[in-house]
Amino acid sequence: MILGMDISTSCTGFCVVNDKGKPVHFSYVELNKEKNFFEKAKKVKNHMLGLLIKYPIEKIAVEDYLTSFARGRSSSGTLFKLAKFNGIVQWICYNDLDIEASPINVNNARKANNIIVLGKKKTTETTKEQVLRQVKEKVGDIFEFPTKILKSGPRKGQEVTNKVSYDMADAFVIAKASWIEKTSKAT
Repeated sequence: MILGMDISTSCTGFCVVNDKGKPVHFSYVELNKEKNFFEKAKKVKNHMLGLLIKYPIEKIAVEDYLTSFARGRSSSGTLFKLAKFNGIVQWICYNDLDIEASPINVNNARKANNIIVLGKKKTTETTKEQVLRQVKEKVGDIFEFPTKILKSGPRKGQEVTNKVSYDMADAFVIAKASWIEKTSKAT
């Protein structure tokens, strides 16, 4: 089994795929409320330990951290913080779990999964919405991604996608890309 992770300091998404590339587990750890950087890492580690107890995970794949700027995206400080956290989680995998995490470029992972992301001129959906929609199509009804009911504002009472769903969908993309890579090498 392969554990895929979308690592972030605000929310880390997890997905475990079986030997046939099918998802058997989706979860997340919200980290926004935790201010201490190392406590965030500890929460991710504890979650991974729970998954290793529950599933015979042989490989861990993580979304590779961004190495360049994109207009309107993260600042250098944010990129550095994410890269640092990603490195710490990869060290935990290696040092504490005895599994070296394999970083996978998000664009390569999407391509391997046949996930097509259209530009702003061609769709009103954000990249995250496009990925989640396509992951839901691939996964089917075996898992319901979290939603929430808005409690205030002009859309009060409306059911919307919980932002953690995007992290779990990204974790699936990474896990499945790793599985595709593994199976293509075996043939």
